[in-house]
Amino acid sequence: MRLYLSSERLGERAGALLGMLSGSRVAIIANGYDNCSAMTRNRYRAEVYDPVAEFASLGLDAHELDLRAHFGDPHSLRQRLAAYDLVWAMGGNSFILRRAMKSSGFDHVIRDLLEADAIAYGGYAAGAVVAGPSLRGLELMDDPWELPEGYDEPLIWSGLGLTPFAIVPHFRSRHPEAAAAEKVVSYMSARKARYRTLSDGEVIVRVGNLERLAS
Repeated sequence: MRLYLSSERLGERAGALLGMLSGSRVAIIANGYDNCSAMTRNRYRAEVYDPVAEFASLGLDAHELDLRAHFGDPHSLRQRLAAYDLVWAMGGNSFILRRAMKSSGFDHVIRDLLEADAIAYGGYAAGAVVAGPSLRGLELMDDPWELPEGYDEPLIWSGLGLTPFAIVPHFRSRHPEAAAAEKVVSYMSARKARYRTLSDGEVIVRVGNLERLAS
């Protein structure tokens, strides 16, 4: 299993990400931002951060993959992902992203592909959060009740289970959600939950059975 989990964007170890890839095709999942209008998202890409441009600067060919196009049709998603070497889940609202992954069947498809070593999974913020076993406690950082148009009502607390520990991003960072991250850590510590914190710039890299924290 190949994982690259970051607190903020690509973090400071993009070389490690490139080293785990067997090809250059990247599928970008931005459904964590489905609660934002198309205009807001376009402005963000134009003025703040464009992941396609960032991957292009590394020599990678990135395209956005909207999970909403595959709601209720995991077979089509499996076929689509077969063309990519890396799936990159962006930030936003962890609960919205997890709902999108459930409704599209991504949660089952990605596990199959990872176990077959047919793809790598990477993500930052919400994209890293959903890799853990549970989203319990993350309601202190993200609103679990935000429900974009076209989404089902059920709230999903389980994560993808790609790591045996929860991930808390933006910990002690210069980020608007740093204070919320402290609250999440307190919540998990009080309940003796397994978790790891990531400060902006830090990443968790896993290739096979070898895992390390890089900063």
